[in-house]
Amino acid sequence: MQSVTKLRLFASPDERRMLFATMERYNAACNAVSPVAFSEREFSNIGLQKRLYRHVRETFGLSAQMTLLAIRKVAGSYRSTREAIKEQNKVLAALSKPRKSLTELSFQEHGAICYDARVLSLGQNRVSIWTLDGRIKLRYSKPAYFPAVATIKQTDLVYQDGAFWLYATVETPDVEPAEPSEYLGVDLGVVNIATTSDGTTFSSEATEMVRQRYGRLRGVLQKTGTRSAKRRLRKIAGRERRFKIDTNHVISKQIICAAQGTKRGIALEDLKGILLRTTVMKGQRERHHKWAFHQLRTFIEYKARRAGVRVQVISGAYTSQQCSACRFVHPGNRPNQAAFRCLACGHTENADINAAKNIAARAAVNRPIAVCSLDTGGEVESQACKEHGATYGIMPPTSVGGS
Repeated sequence: MQSVTKLRLFASPDERRMLFATMERYNAACNAVSPVAFSEREFSNIGLQKRLYRHVRETFGLSAQMTLLAIRKVAGSYRSTREAIKEQNKVLAALSKPRKSLTELSFQEHGAICYDARVLSLGQNRVSIWTLDGRIKLRYSKPAYFPAVATIKQTDLVYQDGAFWLYATVETPDVEPAEPSEYLGVDLGVVNIATTSDGTTFSSEATEMVRQRYGRLRGVLQKTGTRSAKRRLRKIAGRERRFKIDTNHVISKQIICAAQGTKRGIALEDLKGILLRTTVMKGQRERHHKWAFHQLRTFIEYKARRAGVRVQVISGAYTSQQCSACRFVHPGNRPNQAAFRCLACGHTENADINAAKNIAARAAVNRPIAVCSLDTGGEVESQACKEHGATYGIMPPTSVGGS
């Protein structure tokens, strides 16, 4: 499996000057390639290399490998941006909203440099890195969780918060996950960041307090507008984001430990595009759009691969409206955000825990199961069952039924 590890570099003033000069030249080359790639719609590495390799190398004085890496950075950036826009447009089209289009990309003067094994080598305590003035060796620090047995793939040199960092893509041996007989369901939300089918709830109260505190502080400082206020804004920049990252790391680790300790898999709902699909009141927009569910899912998935825990992503449609006891689906089953009461069997439970149980059950089942509807008095097999053999039928009833 591959993961990204952040390494801090320690450079003298002269070494910093060399790194800055290399960054500026490298990104100037990227900005020279970008207009050609955009105008000709040429986003393949080979195509751009044939078209621009000689010109870029002679103009900017980069080495052969650094020239190739600069061209690949531009091509890769366009491809990833195009794919992201394509996915967003699928949701926007379903909502009848204007679609986005690809625009010409530009690269910051001190943007990241992509290195590979030909121009960067990582030793036990020092890294040898290519610059315009030749190779330099720098000390670096690595986190305690840095794997002892690993292969370094691509490495990005990044200047951030006054320091140089290496974002190293590390490949470690895969741990083959066992096939579980049961799954731990995880329901993701805004009020509760995550709720498991075991009944464990991770509240968003702390992150919401942090968001409100920094939101008020930023508002006051931006309104003040003095030089000292701007310095303060730069100083607090990223603190809220780092707090949320730490919170998601803690939550994901606890979920992995709970599943690993009971030899279960983890079931997550597919929430791709949900921020575009859903709307909220004006006062809730900032909280809604800062919901970092994708980051939490990513943390759970890569930690699970390390631990040998299987993760299954299932359709989350109607999990909040379906009864975990009798499988009846109806919007009226959930009178408010926190409560669930089944109109068919009278089952009552916390709404998030009920949804997490439904997610776990859908991941565990290996054949289509019908859903009982009060309106028909019989059983209905959903299209979701036919398409995803491992999910429950989730067709909602057409009208409110009684019990």
